[in-house]
Amino acid sequence: MRRAGWGLLLVWLSVSTARAEEVLVFAAASTTDALEALAPAFQQASGHRVRFAFGASSDLARQVVAGAPADAFLSADAAKMDTVDRAGLVQAGSRVDLLSNRLVVVVPVKSALKVAGPADLKGLKRVVLAEPAAVPAGVYAKAWLTKAGVWADVAPRVVPAVDVRAALAAVEAGRVDAGVVYATDAAQSKKARVAFTVPEGDAPRIVYPAAALTQGKAREGGLAFVRFLQTEGARKEFHRLGFLDAKAVPDAGKGTPAP
Repeated sequence: MRRAGWGLLLVWLSVSTARAEEVLVFAAASTTDALEALAPAFQQASGHRVRFAFGASSDLARQVVAGAPADAFLSADAAKMDTVDRAGLVQAGSRVDLLSNRLVVVVPVKSALKVAGPADLKGLKRVVLAEPAAVPAGVYAKAWLTKAGVWADVAPRVVPAVDVRAALAAVEAGRVDAGVVYATDAAQSKKARVAFTVPEGDAPRIVYPAAALTQGKAREGGLAFVRFLQTEGARKEFHRLGFLDAKAVPDAGKGTPAP
């Protein structure tokens, strides 16, 4: 990862507490590559250590509300962050809409399948989605297919996965005909190819909010991490991996779909 630009980090990213802390960050599975790449720069800039727990945002939010001692949360949709916020677990003023993404249909890399639009998924035997009743990537995919008028036909063919990375893995292994995942996940795969990119105007608005939490062991460290994610250096790394800025994505509908 390029180091240029990290020297421009704001002063408040320097050690801002009397002692270094271990910061526990709960983060959506789709942000795994980006956050692991950014970890060394955060640790060098802040003096804190960072540890990640990646998974479905729905599961992570449920764990936070149940008392898990996370210091920061990066969710793949606003609804899951709202759940944590309503429980009084978000540090005041720390929540920010950070990132956005795109939905794509992927197929095994050697598959000859062509997908020209959502209607083509109706004729397939197995289509994998992250759990469409709860996991953001699946919720977004269901909203897209519902808007397109094909959800009733595709639903019986859906194979639910625990998170978006598991959905991609199913496609890569050839266990399904196709899957709907984020563009950022598809871009990192050598065993799956993008067969169709969902137009922004057809998909729900995808938003990744981040916030520092109140019940972790490193409150100041959690706040420092959320601030770090908003720096120019961090944004460049997100952009390199294909993420979009949340503010740059127009709202195609009424906002994030409810879980």
